[in-house]
Amino acid sequence: MTLQPQQLNDTIHISPTKHILILNSAADPFVSIAAQQLTSGAITLAEDNIASLHEAERRIQPTTKLRHVAFHEYTQKELPATMDIAIMNLLYQPSKAWMTYGLQVAAYALKSEARLYVAGAKDRGILSIAKQMQEIFGNVETLLISKGQRVVRSCQSRSSINRGASDANALYGPSVFAQGKLDEGTRLLIEALEVQSTDEALDIGCGAGYIGLNIARLASNGFVTMVDASLVSVALARHNIAESGLRNISVLAGDGAQAVLSQRFDLVVTNPPFHQGGIQTTEIAERFMREGSQVLRPGGRFYLVANRFLKYEPTLRAHFKKINEVGGNTRFKVLRASN
Repeated sequence: MTLQPQQLNDTIHISPTKHILILNSAADPFVSIAAQQLTSGAITLAEDNIASLHEAERRIQPTTKLRHVAFHEYTQKELPATMDIAIMNLLYQPSKAWMTYGLQVAAYALKSEARLYVAGAKDRGILSIAKQMQEIFGNVETLLISKGQRVVRSCQSRSSINRGASDANALYGPSVFAQGKLDEGTRLLIEALEVQSTDEALDIGCGAGYIGLNIARLASNGFVTMVDASLVSVALARHNIAESGLRNISVLAGDGAQAVLSQRFDLVVTNPPFHQGGIQTTEIAERFMREGSQVLRPGGRFYLVANRFLKYEPTLRAHFKKINEVGGNTRFKVLRASN
């Protein structure tokens, strides 16, 4: 569920000359509305997801001054105290760590007397985020409550600018978002995989790269390509590849398999997300299945792990000839398909 653009439009006043920072919320439709109100101003998208980034770039008129900085790299690459307005929608933040990081980036980026606007629902943590805003900026006010959604605002002060610059020194890019352990679905998929030593393999939506790294160790005479739409995931995967010492593996920033549609693979694997912008959806997984079938060689194998309640079998049958459940437990299932 998203806030209606008009609600944000009624709440946030955009002056034509302002410099606006969008905190990992490029998918919010209000971004294009804000862009229409600018003349000499500019929008900086501090965005992690390249699919959301490309969609925002498509929607925004080409005359708008538009920049992109990877969300996790903002404090490393940008000067402090340069932004007039910062906006974050909690719907698009994967976890509380991302929300907290967004507040720290805002404290670093905003000029004195500039304002941070945060939109979100109670079940997405808007009340706890408002408390953090009070702690960081020394003030917070609620501007709108509508249908379970809120818009809250804090004003930057001289002390919060200094604190923001100090806190930025403690931010270490990808490590802020690192996952501490292998998730259950990924572990089950790894256990079920059959890997040949010469496999040319593709991991769609690779995350930190655990599945691809496991395949690369087994496919010693093959090669593994990993792709992910999240720039921080790509950075984490590259770090893990460097730590592993493996040379038969690489990772690309890409939306699904779009970056490798001209290539063909013996093995394609995926642990697809089933939430987009905080909303449950099968659309991403279904696209991964369709694209996976396009890049799979004849006789190749496609593996997918999913929560057991998700009905992915009909889509698999539409794109592959044979489907089997080859692993899992009461919560997850590992499906194998071939053409």
